[in-house]
Amino acid sequence: MIARVALLVAAALLAACATTPPVPPVPAWVGPEPAVLVQRIRDAGTLAANELDVQPVRDAMVEDLRQQAEARHRAGEHAEAVAALEHALSLSPDDPSLLQERAEAALWVRDAEGAARFAQRALDLGSRTGPLCRRHWTTLQVVRELALARHVALRDAAAAAGAAPELVAERAADAAEAAALAGNAGDNAQACAVTG
Repeated sequence: MIARVALLVAAALLAACATTPPVPPVPAWVGPEPAVLVQRIRDAGTLAANELDVQPVRDAMVEDLRQQAEARHRAGEHAEAVAALEHALSLSPDDPSLLQERAEAALWVRDAEGAARFAQRALDLGSRTGPLCRRHWTTLQVVRELALARHVALRDAAAAAGAAPELVAERAADAAEAAALAGNAGDNAQACAVTG
């Protein structure tokens, strides 16, 4: 009888140790390289033949900092470009164009959340039509697509590791939500076009 109880206890302990293997880590950045994303955003802001692009008169120091940031990006010094744009924003915090440039700089340093935050602020302060509007919405679309890619990778990693079906379903729901948000942002980018 004691042997049987000991055997049952040992079996229970072994069963408790038999767990689902851990889900392998997924990189924080899942998606295209930043250069590809930033080019896509800038392409979305290309001026159409029937559009007028009005730019505000900028402070000379802010313009100099913007040019420094662009030169730093071209040199591959993205953190320095971010610093230059941060300085420019300290001088002109409500400039939608400058906020958009900061959103794109965030992508260069793989900060998708920062890119979304700056693009949303630029959108809130800026025009609802034209090239800059399309850049804001395309930035939000790109960030949501990055979130989608990460959620899909997390779902696939959970499924491959034999995770509980509830976890896999949760990851799939997150991916579906990100896909819907990305589609919405793409639609809004198209709505910024001026027709005439």
